Amino acid sequence: MERHEDATITAYPNGPLIVRGDVTILDADGRPLPRHRRTQALCRCGASTIKPLCDGSHKLVGFCTEEPTD
Repeated sequence: MERHEDATITAYPNGPLIVRGDVTILDADGRPLPRHRRTQALCRCGASTIKPLCDGSHKLVGFCTEEPTD
């Protein structure tokens, strides 16, 4: 019997969305992306060269998810 893990999505401060569990991620044309790991990081900054997956570009562009304080 196959065991399916519940999916979770966690937004990391100033970083990607981390997707864990039994999910299928589709590309812009609706095709499933190949899954090489149980955990996937999805881009939130828009700068990744491998969208929708994260490549760490958020660090280089200074992506910030929190409002600046004065």
